[in-house]
Amino acid sequence: MGNAGPDRRLDITGEACPITFVHTKLVLEEMQEGEVLEVLLDEGEPVANVPRSVTADGHQVLSVEKMGDHCRLLIKRGPNPYI
Repeated sequence: MGNAGPDRRLDITGEACPITFVHTKLVLEEMQEGEVLEVLLDEGEPVANVPRSVTADGHQVLSVEKMGDHCRLLIKRGPNPYI
């Protein structure tokens, strides 16, 4: 990733589970292996569930950072399990 920042950004603040994971998964499916997605999401259930779900799908959670009332999640796109 370097200093260039994430390859894609997704703001799902204000969204409830499980739609938070659905939105995240759809964006990750459009990305290439190794690209980084920045996700802004609410504390509580979303920040507890989204990292767990994307890890189960084979992606890597690079960081989870609290930013005021929200959190910033960086996810590295894993390999496509369907190829």
